Amino acid sequence: MGAASKRLHLTRHAQAEHNVANDYTIADAPLTALGREQSHELDALTRDSVQRQAELLVCSPMKRPLETMLIGYATLVERLSRSGKPPIILDLLQECGPYPCDTPTYPPSAIQAWNDGLFAHLDFSGLSPDYASKDGIFAPENAAQRAREVRHWLRNRPENEIVVVAHGDILRHLVDGRNSSRQWANAEVKLFTFVADTDPDATLAEVKVEKVPPEATHGPTSGEMEGSGPSRAESVRRAGPGLRA
Repeated sequence: MGAASKRLHLTRHAQAEHNVANDYTIADAPLTALGREQSHELDALTRDSVQRQAELLVCSPMKRPLETMLIGYATLVERLSRSGKPPIILDLLQECGPYPCDTPTYPPSAIQAWNDGLFAHLDFSGLSPDYASKDGIFAPENAAQRAREVRHWLRNRPENEIVVVAHGDILRHLVDGRNSSRQWANAEVKLFTFVADTDPDATLAEVKVEKVPPEATHGPTSGEMEGSGPSRAESVRRAGPGLRA
């Protein structure tokens, strides 16, 4: 089957603490109580459709998408893990901004230990050594290049039905090639496919808005609030080489 037959279920994480407080100094911001409720709604909406069909589950290494994945795609996580295909934690899917809220927790053992070991069973061995550096491919200015690498990676995967759980800004880069004004609610799922097998940019085309939980909110990303946050230098100074739990 060609790339144009692939179905990518692109999911933004549920509401997180920084979305409510507009405080981008919250380190690797986790979900709010409403965010957990939205994730349960996502689970109910997808349990008999996407979660039955998907062949691969891919997630950002940050707390809010990881929580969203474990609650919102609980049946899928269990089914794929039981068949020997646990979720892939992909560092390229982390959020774009330089702020503490957009920087993954470091080291991986700290992610696994967080919240009484909520993520202890997940495999973080595929993370690159500099995944929390916000330098190189992870630098904010390289978000478009990073998204392009993700598109190629997804297109080259053998699976046809893939669920991706990530963040508003990197998802916009993924589907539009830039941080566009595309609306993407918390816990909203949009269905995309590839335009062609050989397109050098691995361009995506939207099929439809697939699922929107009843309690979905439109929490702003740091990219949408750009200008009101601290400078990159100040943010990196506060965050250090990676956020420590």
